[in-house]
Amino acid sequence: MKKKLIYVLVIIFAIIGTILMIRFLSGDEDTWLCQNGRWLKHGQPLASMPVTGCGQVQTEDIKTYSPELGQTLSFPLFIEGVARGSWYFEASFPIKLLDGVSGKELAVTIAQAQSDWMTADFVPFKAVIDLSFLPENNEGILVFQKDNPSGLPKNDKEVRVPVYFSDLKELTVVKVFFNNSNLDPEFSCNQVFPVERFVSKTQGIARVALESLLREPTFKEVSEGFSTSLNSGVKIQKLVIENNVARVDFDGQLEFQVGGSCRVAAIRAQIIETLKQFPTVKEVIISIDGRTEDILQP
Repeated sequence: MKKKLIYVLVIIFAIIGTILMIRFLSGDEDTWLCQNGRWLKHGQPLASMPVTGCGQVQTEDIKTYSPELGQTLSFPLFIEGVARGSWYFEASFPIKLLDGVSGKELAVTIAQAQSDWMTADFVPFKAVIDLSFLPENNEGILVFQKDNPSGLPKNDKEVRVPVYFSDLKELTVVKVFFNNSNLDPEFSCNQVFPVERFVSKTQGIARVALESLLREPTFKEVSEGFSTSLNSGVKIQKLVIENNVARVDFDGQLEFQVGGSCRVAAIRAQIIETLKQFPTVKEVIISIDGRTEDILQP
């Protein structure tokens, strides 16, 4: 009896193995295939669509390392690649993020050259996109635009890359606080106002909000009167939240060439209000390179 059972099992496994081998050799396996920068179903794969990209952008003018073609985006979105020197003007060029169906502009940022751009060769660039609008669906288009100071249509050039957004339920809203010349025309120093940004959910959400604050207002926010009193290039060295107290330590760039009691008050207000939006923060202690007593002096 046992021998018969073993024979039956061997036959069953042999049949299953043969079927799988035939499907593999015929290319009929259920999987996801990368075609033209997009993940497409092949058969009925059990796994969900990959979140990684399926190839880099490769054109005569632009090459990207991140994000890859077809990659599911998280926010803030960090972009890296290389572009011909002719693509830049004053070491920069614009990048737009569009809704993939409606074409609505979701965000605009500036790519900055990371080395000398006065060359015909490829020059590395970096950019960050902060998302202020929710897309209508999960498809988007990343548009790399050649900077065209002449304004002549014949000099326009762009590279469009299809991208995908993660489940919109995985995005959450944080507030960052800036001064605003429209809402506070007399500039009362410590009067700051919130703008909303959509970011991917994470445990370190307070740090994400603070890093978003350090990246300055977006183009849209600037057009609405928002501005920052913080220096560019400020780095967070440490952020700890314990017993409703947020202790945040910055590098020396925070106080570099900062003068005047009004600007100092504005800097403190921006940082404190951005952190106090979270219910776990009732008090904020700011330090620079570990110092708290002699920092941000008027």
